[in-house]
Amino acid sequence: MFERDVFLRAYNIDETDFEAAAIPWEELAAIYDDYLSIEGKLRGIGKEFVNDYLYDIERAGIHSYRYRTKNPGHLLEKIIRKRAEQPERFAMIDRTNYHKYITDLIGIRVFFLYREDWIYFHNYITTVFENNPAGYVEDRIRDFDEDPGHFYIAERPKVYRRNGDTRIYDESLIDIKSDGIYRSLHYIIKYRGYYVEIQGRTLFEEGWSEIDHDIVYPYFKDDEMLKDFSTLLNRLSGMADEMSSYFRRMKSVREEPGKNRKERRALTGGGNIWSEQEER
Repeated sequence: MFERDVFLRAYNIDETDFEAAAIPWEELAAIYDDYLSIEGKLRGIGKEFVNDYLYDIERAGIHSYRYRTKNPGHLLEKIIRKRAEQPERFAMIDRTNYHKYITDLIGIRVFFLYREDWIYFHNYITTVFENNPAGYVEDRIRDFDEDPGHFYIAERPKVYRRNGDTRIYDESLIDIKSDGIYRSLHYIIKYRGYYVEIQGRTLFEEGWSEIDHDIVYPYFKDDEMLKDFSTLLNRLSGMADEMSSYFRRMKSVREEPGKNRKERRALTGGGNIWSEQEER
């Protein structure tokens, strides 16, 4: 474990923010050591999850996916930040229960080529996992299910959408958050005794998010110039998604006449079997 001052400098945490978190450095060090001892296990759980539920991307309704376990330093940074932002909710977090509070120790990203395709993944994931609102976790300690064999969706699915985005989400199915510029679907799955966080984005959204997290969040989130550049890139990614949707619609319009000709030929029995080129 690295020294406290080295950690605070590395993660751009000033002394005031650390004191506001009101958690001893010794407890953070114990969490760090415990997490290192289970990280390999978590990596195996994540691999098992994607192999069992996401490997068949057509069945899952996605373009692609990737997964990771949380970086140990980022885990401590998140605990400090959450303790400072929500002291009452995270007051009891410690080395024995941090896995009940932090829902992204195992993180999975699923990607869509077109953002309207979110509904296919939503229908899939809410079918293969129990999605009972009565089982949603509110109190991280009281509501934690100790049964590692009980797999279920632990929070109401939600989506963060940018103000001005096309309204493609159904609020009867998913909780819609419209603040800010962040775009992502979120599902929290209880699996093998731990939480797995699934985030769903288009490929363009993922490109913006990766750059934003690499440069702006969380270390330079107060830098106005970097925030402005990130906002501009976010708008461009949104425009790219809109254009992708238009491309697909135009493709459908142009394919329709050809489809009708093929149907007429099949009904009349005229001509040879369609060529591979015609099928395309």
